[in-house]
Amino acid sequence: MVGKLLARGMLAGIVAGLLTFGFAKTMGEPQVDQAISFGEKLDAAKGEAPEPELVSRRTQAGIGLFTGVMTYSAAMGGIFSLVFAFVYGRAGRLQARPLSALLALAAFVSIVIVPNIKYPASPPAVGDPETIGYRTGLFFLMVAISIAVMVFSLKARRRLAASMSEWNASIVAGLGFIVVIGVIQAVMPVIDEVPADFPAVVLWKFRTAAIGMQVILWTTIGLLFGALAERAMRVHGHAQAA
Repeated sequence: MVGKLLARGMLAGIVAGLLTFGFAKTMGEPQVDQAISFGEKLDAAKGEAPEPELVSRRTQAGIGLFTGVMTYSAAMGGIFSLVFAFVYGRAGRLQARPLSALLALAAFVSIVIVPNIKYPASPPAVGDPETIGYRTGLFFLMVAISIAVMVFSLKARRRLAASMSEWNASIVAGLGFIVVIGVIQAVMPVIDEVPADFPAVVLWKFRTAAIGMQVILWTTIGLLFGALAERAMRVHGHAQAA
């Protein structure tokens, strides 16, 4: 059964990837082009020669973007299905569709929203190239911490539900998640390398597009996988009954 769920998770990820790629191509790439143009003008003003282009911009915005988005989406769909298979049956009486939707929401909050509050996505020409490794490390550290705190909060909710209503348990666990994440983000290093003269509109549109891509990805995976998983379990149940 896990293998069937994995296949459906990857299928949901592929569909999500196609939708995400279309959105990124339409809404995100124009902002990247403007950011690159800004960087080139900044280098020219400093009298610096442009860096050699190892991969053409057309390739980056075409097959490169498509390959990256599809690989990431399929992988996320597969991982999501494995998490679903582990949680299913351990999350009370939740059926496949609502469980899938809630897991997708939890993934979106912990993997996307929380890290981006502290370290939002930045387009080319924003940030010191020498600190990219440091910045990337901090971002993924924030992702790992966020996932860990989310898992802890969900476990706390489950235990609290035994002594209070599920609604109150959810509120307490949610507030606990917010407080812990807030404290952690307050003590983590601050990264602010946006040039003072970088166009604010371009930065805003780029970051909005980056979040929009993730909204499409996780919404599609959560809803589509839920439907596919429910159907697979129904068929599996009929087969066992036969």
